[in-house]
Amino acid sequence: MYSEAFLDHFKNPRNVGELGLPALTVEISNPACGDILRLSARFHSGKVAEVRYKVRGCTASIASGSALTEWMKGKTRVDLAALRPEMVEAEVGGLIPESKHAAVLCVDGVKKLLLESRE
Repeated sequence: MYSEAFLDHFKNPRNVGELGLPALTVEISNPACGDILRLSARFHSGKVAEVRYKVRGCTASIASGSALTEWMKGKTRVDLAALRPEMVEAEVGGLIPESKHAAVLCVDGVKKLLLESRE
């Protein structure tokens, strides 16, 4: 049912936590399922230098948040703006239809981060 990549990100989540200032931290929720993603990133020279996440939600949101933060490292704002749910799904080896909301939550978090970022 779940891919090896998905299970690995769920069992061994990467980049869990928050970054202090001068990092930017945003929080986004999915009112339909109740999942909440808190995303922290620090930019340096126009690229993501550090990134962390916390999530309160389902297995898919935990795995997707982990995969998202790994993908974000070293990305520019242009790269981040191009993120789509399908890309998050690919990072975890696919999501079942009932879990696709987790990829959308990740993309919404990145969009909010970009809106609020200042460098």
